[in-house]
Amino acid sequence: MGRAPRRDLLAGLTVAVVALPLALGFGVSSGLGAEAGLVTAVVAGSLAALFGGSNLQVSGPTGAMTVVLVPIAARHGAGGVLMVGLLAGVMLVALALLRAGRYMQYVPAPVVEGFTLGIAGVIGLQQVPHALGVAPPDGDRVLVVTWRAVEEFVEAPDWTAVAFAVAVATVMLAGARLRPTVPFSILAVICATLVAQLFHQNAVRPIGELPSGLPSPSLSFLDASAVGTLLAPAVAVATLAALESLLSASVADGMTAGQKHDPDRELFGQGLANIAAPLFGGVPATGAIARTAVNVRTGASSRSAALVHAAALAVIVFAAAPLVSKIPLAALAGVLIATAVRMVDVGSLKATAKATRPDALVLVLTAAATLALDLVYAVVIGLVVAGVLALRAVARQTRVDRVPLDRGDHSAEEYALLDKHVVAYRVDGPLFFAAAHRFLLEPTEAADVRVVVLCVSRVSTMDATGALKLKDAVRKLNRRGVVVLTSGIRPAHRQVLHAVGALDLLRHEGREYDTTPEAVADARALLECAGALPAVPVQNNRTAREDSAR
Repeated sequence: MGRAPRRDLLAGLTVAVVALPLALGFGVSSGLGAEAGLVTAVVAGSLAALFGGSNLQVSGPTGAMTVVLVPIAARHGAGGVLMVGLLAGVMLVALALLRAGRYMQYVPAPVVEGFTLGIAGVIGLQQVPHALGVAPPDGDRVLVVTWRAVEEFVEAPDWTAVAFAVAVATVMLAGARLRPTVPFSILAVICATLVAQLFHQNAVRPIGELPSGLPSPSLSFLDASAVGTLLAPAVAVATLAALESLLSASVADGMTAGQKHDPDRELFGQGLANIAAPLFGGVPATGAIARTAVNVRTGASSRSAALVHAAALAVIVFAAAPLVSKIPLAALAGVLIATAVRMVDVGSLKATAKATRPDALVLVLTAAATLALDLVYAVVIGLVVAGVLALRAVARQTRVDRVPLDRGDHSAEEYALLDKHVVAYRVDGPLFFAAAHRFLLEPTEAADVRVVVLCVSRVSTMDATGALKLKDAVRKLNRRGVVVLTSGIRPAHRQVLHAVGALDLLRHEGREYDTTPEAVADARALLECAGALPAVPVQNNRTAREDSAR
C-alpha cells in the first residue's frame, strides 16, 4: 500500500464497483462474452498497475477498444481477437523499448475530441440490439447492425428490455448529477436484476453462465498462418491502446498535484498486460479514463488502489459468478448508453469547435469517420487533415518583403538610379516544402533590376524543397543577367543548401555576405563598374559603407 493505505483501499473498492458492470458490458459488446471482460479487468488491470508508468491509472476493457474489436471478432472470430491482443501487446513493448511514448503528446486536441465523440456514438449504437431485446444481427458496421436491429424490433416490438435499459441509464445519469460520489451504475444493475428475478421477466435475457474462477492460461488460439492477416488489426489495436492509455495517464496527472507518469514505462506495462490477457481468454485492454478519474477523485495515492480494484473483481469472479450471471443484458446496455452520454463533454466540444474553423473541421471529420469507417481510419484522417491545415497555416507565415535601401550620401538622382537597379529582399519565416511555392515570385519577375540582394537571416526553417526553390530563383535571375548577393545565411541552413548545390551557386554566380548593408554597398560598387552609376569618391564611398554597417 502507499502512504495512505485506507484511502487506497477505499478507492480500489469504489473503482471495482464502478468497473464491474463496465467490464461485463464491454466483454459482451466485444463479442467474446462477459467473462472475457472480467478476465481482462483482473489480469490486465493488475499487470498494468504493477508495471505501468502511472501511479493512478486503472486499466481494463474500454469502449474505445470494443469499437475496434467488434469488426475483428466478426471477421476472425474469438481466436482472431486473442491473436490480435497478443500481437498488439508485443508491439506496445517494442514501442516502449524504442521510447516512442513521448511522441503521443503531439496528437492534436481536435482529433482527440473528435474520436471521443465518435466513440461515444458507436458505443451507444452498439447497445441498441440488447436495449431493444433482439439478438445482435451479423455485421461489423455499427450503423448497419443498428438499422437491422431496429427493423427486427419493429416487426415484433417488446418494450420490456427497452424499459430496463432506459431505467438504468436514467438512474445513472440523474444520480451522477445529484450525488456524483455514489456508484449508481452498480445500484441500478442490482435493482434491475432483482426486478427481473422477482417478476420472472423471461423476455429480458441474462448474461448467462460465467466460470467460477479464472481459466487456465493457454496458447491454443495461436495460428501462425493468420499472423499476416491479423497484423493490420493488431497495429490498430496497439495504436489505440497507446493513445488511450497515455491520454488517460495525462488526465490523471492533471487531476493531481505532484504526479507525473512515465509514458514509455506506461507503454511497457500496457504491453505486458495485453500479452497476458489473451492467455486467459481476455480482450485487449487500455487505460480507462472514467475508472482512472474515479480512482483519483476517491483519494487514491498509489498504484495499490488499482491492484485492489483488480483483486476485488477477482473475488467477485470466484465468489459471485452465479449471481452475476443473472444480470440482464438490457441493464448492461443501459449502463453503457449512460457511459457513452457521459463521455461527451459538450463544453469542451463547443470550445474546440469555436476555436478556429480548421479545428472544427478536424473534429467533425474525425467523429464522422469514426462512425462511418472505424477508429483507426478516423485517427489517421484526423491527423492528416490537422497536419495539412497546420502546414498551411505555417506556410502563410512566410513573407518576402522588399527592404528600402539606405540613402546614404547619394544625391536624389543617384539614389533613384540605385533604387531602380538594386533591390533588397528579406525572407522572413519558414522556407520549407509547404511554403516554397510562394518563394521569390516578386524578385524573379522584377524588371530593370541588375542586382538582387537576398537577406535570409530571418529564415527560421529550411528544408530541401525550400533550398531548391532558392537555387531555382537564383538561376532564373542569373539567366536574365541579374547578379544575386546573399546575406545572413545561418550555419544551420548551410548543410541543406550545400546538399542541393545551392550554396555553391550562391558563391560562384554571386557573392555571400554576413550583413545586408555590406551586400548593398558592394551592389553599388558593381553598378559603378558597369557604368550604371556615377563613381563616388573613395573616401565618401568608404564612409557610406561604414555608416550603413552601423
